[in-house]
Amino acid sequence: MSNINVLIADESRMGCQLMATALRRSRYRLTVLDCSVESAGVRAGLKANDINVAVISSHLKDGHDAGFNVTREVRGSYPHTDVIMLLDSTEASAVLKAFQSGARGILSRDDPFEVLCKCIHAVSQGQVWAASRELRLALDALNPPPLVSPNGAKSIKAPNMLTSREEGVVLLVAEGMTNRDISRQLQLSEHTVRNYLFRIFNKLGTSNRLELALYALQRKGAHHPEND
Repeated sequence: MSNINVLIADESRMGCQLMATALRRSRYRLTVLDCSVESAGVRAGLKANDINVAVISSHLKDGHDAGFNVTREVRGSYPHTDVIMLLDSTEASAVLKAFQSGARGILSRDDPFEVLCKCIHAVSQGQVWAASRELRLALDALNPPPLVSPNGAKSIKAPNMLTSREEGVVLLVAEGMTNRDISRQLQLSEHTVRNYLFRIFNKLGTSNRLELALYALQRKGAHHPEND
């Protein structure tokens, strides 16, 4: 198991120090390279270090939603750094906002440190991490209930089944692979992979890779990570 370089961003120095201490004592090989309490520090830490996973609180010292904003920046400027968002509230709006900001993992501040360590390890391996409750909230938000017609009958569009090849592409997307990675894995051209994704988006009514990852997790049968 190779070392996982970690950056921590929390609204208090004490919070940063507690997390750093817990991660260093973990059975996983986690190296905390930088800590910050504000967005500017996150940017500086990422620029100065090779960070694999950034653990970012939704609330930072420079703003109530600063964590969401800087997560978007990280995903845009440092695509090889995965972000785990630490949420004070796991209401549907906060969970969905974290995923939309680009987080690959979501944790409640009430979760034990051992779960955080497992989450960092899983996300560094290309997995999407969320407890079953948070995952259901995101899925419910992305897939609203069917409309009800005037006569009271539900108007449900029959799902378009994916081919086995398309299911395979979805699973590779959920593992965090890029189009280039998928083309190499399946021995296809990138153009063909893009065409597969276009058809998959149309069939499932999804619009981005995150929604495909959530779909794949739902297909597996979502369960709480602590039960792994």
